[in-house]
Parts: sequence; C-alpha cells; structure tokens
Amino acid sequence: MSHSISSSIPMRTLRAVSQLRDSLQPARQAGLTVGLVPTMGALHEGHLSLIRRARERCDVVVVSLFVNPAQFDERADLDRYPRTEREDARLAERAGADILFAPAAEDVYPAGFASCVEVLGITDRLEGAVRGAAHFRGVTTVVTKLFNMAQPDVAFFGQKDAQQALVIKRLVEDLNMPVAIEVCPTVRERDGLAMSSRNAHLLPGERTRATGLFEALEASKRLSREGERRADTLVAAAREALARADIEPEYVALVDPDTLEPVERLQGPALLAISARVGDTRLIDNAILEPSHQEISISRTGASPAKAPA
Repeated sequence: MSHSISSSIPMRTLRAVSQLRDSLQPARQAGLTVGLVPTMGALHEGHLSLIRRARERCDVVVVSLFVNPAQFDERADLDRYPRTEREDARLAERAGADILFAPAAEDVYPAGFASCVEVLGITDRLEGAVRGAAHFRGVTTVVTKLFNMAQPDVAFFGQKDAQQALVIKRLVEDLNMPVAIEVCPTVRERDGLAMSSRNAHLLPGERTRATGLFEALEASKRLSREGERRADTLVAAAREALARADIEPEYVALVDPDTLEPVERLQGPALLAISARVGDTRLIDNAILEPSHQEISISRTGASPAKAPA
C-alpha cells in the first residue's frame, strides 16, 4: 500500500531534469517508492487508471507528459496529436499524481543528440512492420531517457499497447534496468471501443464503425470459448466482423504473447492483435485468447481473469 508523503501537497509541474531529480531526492533518501506513468498527454480514463494504480502501489507518483517526435512515422500525425497540458495537469492531479514532468523537446533531444536504444526481434512485426523500425526505436530511446531521468521503482503501461509493453519489458530485462514494469488492463468505452487519444479524431459515423475492432475481438473469443483452436479460423472470424463494420484492417494476427511469433493453433494463451484505419484515424486493439477453462474476458472496463461457463 502507498504511504504517500504528498497527499495534501498540490501537484508540481516540472520542466527540467535537474528539477525532477532534486524533487525526488528526499523521497529516495527516505526509502520511498517512486512510480512513473509515461504519457504523451491528451489524458483519458485509460491514462488515469494507470495513475490511480501507481497511487495505490507507490509513495510518489510521477506522470511524464511528452509528445515524442521520434516515434511518429507521419509528420501529419505528430502535428495533429492533441496538446492539452492544462487539462492534463488537472486530471493527473485528481487521479493522484504528485509531479507532472513536462519537458520541452529540445531538452529531451538537445542539439547534437546522436544516441538511440533499440530492441531487436520483436519490433519488426505487427506495429513495427506497419510503422517502420524508427517507431519502436523512438519509443525505447525516450523510455530509456525517462527511466534515467526519473529513476522509478515501478513504471506503468497499458495493455492496449501490448507490443509496446512487451518491448519495454524486454528493454528492461536486457539492460538490467532496476525498474519493475506493470501492465494494466485496457480501459474501454461503454460500447467496447478501447480508450485512446486518437478517438477524438473520429467523425460521428466513424466513431460508430470503430466499435468493429471490439466486435472482431469478441467474435474470435466466442469461437475460442466454443472450442475452436485453429488460428486461421479465429483470425477469419475477426476479419469477418471487421468487414461487417466496413473496416479494412492493416493486420489481424494471432501470435505468441511473449515472442509475437505467429501461432497456427491455440494451445496456450495467444495475443489477437488488430490494427486498422477508420477514416483518417489509425486504431489498434488486442485481446488474449485462452484455450483452457480459465478464460481472460474482455469487458468494457478492461480485461480480467474469469472462469469460462461450465
């Protein structure tokens, strides 16, 4: 349980790495636990659930807010990414953040910056295949920098970005970083759409169609609960659900959740991952399919273990 020393102290917004380190030094000297929630802002309930989880687990909660240019493969996507720092600060504080760390791009990537961190093997498929090698290189580089800046004991990420979470786990393991990674359930709208900052770009008709991603996951889950184990059949069910919503996917893949290698038959937990554009907005979603009686169910408030009906 958290023993926050700052529950009655207003959240501070810091810009410089030196300010962040100086602010965290008393907590470290006192042996308190520091949690980090990395975000790119435009906070929604998914982000807030991570902050609340960090509040439960850690004594001091840092929320970083940085729109990382290095992980965008399209300049137009970067330019239209929402910047709502004032509202983000209000929401982060209400959710339990102690520090909002919002550095400028020139401080994260100063003139002459020439280093990068790259994880190989699990970054060249799914999102990596669509977005290019630079995407995950940008993610792993900025996350490494944030870990060095904040030096957290625990960092919190969302299951909606399952591949990203896996890449960061591998990064931490391979480089012996002293930080625990906690992956928290996907948070969904009432109609099943996974919460995302990108959802704000959906036009009304597109917003309705976008629930097709959730329906596709549900279609495959229903088949797996009924005993279907063939990956091609499970993937086909998802594709059919997407087609009914007039959505052409970039990929629909059933893969090993630890290696992202394709599976041919559902013999253990497998990750069903989907990417698609709805209008001009690119969306991703995923679910774990489980062949045993111990199913992992998708709900509109996230994924949680639940026994299959007898």
